[in-house]
Amino acid sequence: MHRRAILAGLGAVAASGTASRAAPKPNWMSPALPEGTRDVATMVRLPGKQPLIQLTDRPPNYETPIDAFGNAITPNDRFFVRYHLAGVPTMEDLKNWSLTVGGDAAGRSVRLTMADLKKDFAQVEITAVCQCSGNRRGLFDPHVPGVEWGYGAMGNAVWRGVRLKDVLAKAGVKADALEIWLGGADGPVMQATPAFRKSLPVALAQRNDVLIALAMNGQPLPHLNGFPARLIVPGWTGTYWMKHLTSIEVSTKPLPNFWTQKAYRVPAGMFPVDLPFTSQNDSTTWPITEMVVNSVIAAPMDGAKVPRSGFTLRGVAWDRGHGIKTVEVSFDGGTTWKPAVLDRDLGQYAFRGFSLSSGALPPGPCVVSARAVSNKGEMQATTLLRNPAGYHHNLPQTLTVTVA
Repeated sequence: MHRRAILAGLGAVAASGTASRAAPKPNWMSPALPEGTRDVATMVRLPGKQPLIQLTDRPPNYETPIDAFGNAITPNDRFFVRYHLAGVPTMEDLKNWSLTVGGDAAGRSVRLTMADLKKDFAQVEITAVCQCSGNRRGLFDPHVPGVEWGYGAMGNAVWRGVRLKDVLAKAGVKADALEIWLGGADGPVMQATPAFRKSLPVALAQRNDVLIALAMNGQPLPHLNGFPARLIVPGWTGTYWMKHLTSIEVSTKPLPNFWTQKAYRVPAGMFPVDLPFTSQNDSTTWPITEMVVNSVIAAPMDGAKVPRSGFTLRGVAWDRGHGIKTVEVSFDGGTTWKPAVLDRDLGQYAFRGFSLSSGALPPGPCVVSARAVSNKGEMQATTLLRNPAGYHHNLPQTLTVTVA
């Protein structure tokens, strides 16, 4: 495997002929985003992708336009792209790729090739939402620093691969194991930049639904979504879904890393979790881990014109793994709410599609909103829970259309 930054800025990508700009779509970004973000963001076509919203090109961070969420499964070519480091690896020769498993709490060290993963382990599938921890950060008021994501730093796919627990069993997990440390092939441009590494509690890593994915929606993983192998941690935010996975360490210690101990943290106890990450908690902050219940309206788009005969609203809802119980929709700015029709359940970690017809509407502005409730009874927030990094924005989305 050779390492180089294949996306060393949009200029280099465009010069190579592998990316092209598309004409901006009206209303493809929320009007609530900072003006600076709206000014510089552009629709860009990356290799193997339909146009995505470019927020940064070095490292590459590209958002899925909101209209993609009219369906519960996000196509590979519309799936968002998120990197922390600009050194995106190329996989020019897959024969040179391998996954090493070891550590001080492993029974032995093993090296697994792609052929080993496909031949020696059960192949399983799960449908799950991958969502950047900072999704909707740009909607915080007042604004906070970081990538100013709108609604589209997320996607839902059918992931196929092998269970992480089965791979760990190949090396053996000792009784005193505390965390599973994860490493990938992407790297920093400057040596002083800390390598991107994450860890999981051993109890989570031993779950049947935590996978090393080799395929996405029936196809090999797209290069910019982690080819040839990435971790799938259903219910947890995407920071743990290590792309371009190359190393796994079974450790008796907490991972001492910038990306665990300084970044990706929230005020202690602010958000509900089912499995606390106790080895990384401290008295004031916890690592961000499990997602919160949320929903998004994909159609109509904010600012659209709709007929007096009405329109059909479509969107998706999700949570951290309890599943969606109900979605309610308002066509009058939240004065009254009606239950939406839920689509087929694709699994507890997947998007749940919903729809509702507005019926005939009076002319003029129509303020539309949606809110979801999980099977655990958790509801979208009524008040924004502010935190320094702008995580877990789950206020009900509100948009305005014009009835004419």
